[in-house]
Amino acid sequence: MNAGSVRRRCRCRDENGRDLGARCPKLTRRGHGSWQLRQELRTTAEGRRRTFRRTGYRTQEDAQADLDAVRALLALGKTEEDGDAIAVMLDGLGKDEPIPSLDEVRRKLKSGQDLTEKLTVGDWLDNWLKQEQGSHRRATAVFYEGHVRMYLKPLIGHIRIDRLTVGHLVEMDNKILDANDAIVAANEDRRTLLAQIKATSKRAEKRRLREQLDAMPPFRRPVGPTSRQRIRATLRAAINDAITQQRCTFNPASHWQIPAKKPRPIIWTAERVEEWRRTGLRPSPVMVWTPTLAGAFLDYVAEQDPDFEPLWHLAVKRGLRRGELAGLPWTEIDLDAATLTVSMQLTEVEYEIEEGAPKSAAGERTIPLDAETVQLLRAHRTRQRKERLRLGGAWVESGKVFTRPNGSALRPSWIGDQFEKLYTAAGLPPLRLHDTRHTAATLMLAAGIDLKIIQSTLGHSALATTSDLYTSVLPQVAQAAAEATAAILPRAPRGTLGHPSGTHEAVAGLSTRGGDTPENQKPQLDGGLSAV
Repeated sequence: MNAGSVRRRCRCRDENGRDLGARCPKLTRRGHGSWQLRQELRTTAEGRRRTFRRTGYRTQEDAQADLDAVRALLALGKTEEDGDAIAVMLDGLGKDEPIPSLDEVRRKLKSGQDLTEKLTVGDWLDNWLKQEQGSHRRATAVFYEGHVRMYLKPLIGHIRIDRLTVGHLVEMDNKILDANDAIVAANEDRRTLLAQIKATSKRAEKRRLREQLDAMPPFRRPVGPTSRQRIRATLRAAINDAITQQRCTFNPASHWQIPAKKPRPIIWTAERVEEWRRTGLRPSPVMVWTPTLAGAFLDYVAEQDPDFEPLWHLAVKRGLRRGELAGLPWTEIDLDAATLTVSMQLTEVEYEIEEGAPKSAAGERTIPLDAETVQLLRAHRTRQRKERLRLGGAWVESGKVFTRPNGSALRPSWIGDQFEKLYTAAGLPPLRLHDTRHTAATLMLAAGIDLKIIQSTLGHSALATTSDLYTSVLPQVAQAAAEATAAILPRAPRGTLGHPSGTHEAVAGLSTRGGDTPENQKPQLDGGLSAV
């Protein structure tokens, strides 16, 4: 086979308009024309010649480097089948398409892949979703499908999977953030229009404004930091599987860090509550009730929602998730031992309820109960048994602790909606239902409970999660810590607001005690601390 060649060519023509090519006298001048390479390939089965050509190189070295790369690829064709596949691949490359790397072609030949296939991220994601069907919880499958459909395919689906870089993912994330700005602006425009509709009493004006409202996009939630992390996790899982199947060798999603800081839980202090009542704004998306606010909520539900009072005690004091509350069966409660075991949960996916085990081994846990909660659960069980007898055949035997009036299981979303209605009616500052877990952790911390016990109660796999995310320091706990720290400092009795009694003399004595050497000018520590 011809080894190929590298030569310099230009576009100059003679007086008859014919291309001079290698005959151009200016080719001896530096910088005139450009370098090109030419390499003969294996002929087709019908005997047709195939030639690989590239032009436009600025230097002979650049052209020679690509010619060497082509020769190395052709050398991989040890068999007739492989040699023909490599020739077809090179013959089909576009003029601006990079020459495939030696490792890439070797990998594809070894795994039996088509060398001419240009698999895009979108093509792979479609195949991956089909492969993943039935392998995950339905909620996870819905998340995967949504991430692929709404973000990954529209933004990076056109890129070849073996050409995907971290830079592409940064650009994708920037587009998501730009879309967030548009969503926030559209939401604000919609709120303004709704306020105008509410303020006007003229029918014609209301009709005109409502027509404008109908033409506007609906309210949408921006893509928050958690959702962006989940989009990244979906892509990372998909590309990891592509690497396993040797479709690519590099996973940029594993090297891409989203610069987003999770909001820290903030306590609803009296000052923050007052500011919220004045402006309607909450200091952080993640807020925590103080013991006073949590107690006020439990007092309110005792009067207004007695049928579900024990549910709210478990949420506020024990930190159970809404799916765990909805899925809690009577078989997992031992009132004599004052414990409950979390062994299953209900999840809501596209308005359908699914029952399953907690997502992690740490989620399966046994939780001790306080005497008040045990008493409430006993009364609740008696009340539920009476209702079962009253309804007879109309009772739905779900076996759950907390049910609808007919005995069927609660929707997890209903618990969240009911929680919001109750705290709003009680006049309490807003709190997400999930933030009752923050509240429970903070209350336990304030009570002096060890972090390891708090971790076990909340069902966290790592102690760091508990200490970093789910424990906010209550003001009174922080104040007690400050006082305790100050209390261990040995101090002379204070006389006036100035220096403590004897301080002037002690300071003055430092310059003369034991001579003027630096060692002798050091103050003498009290006996108990001098050895520290």
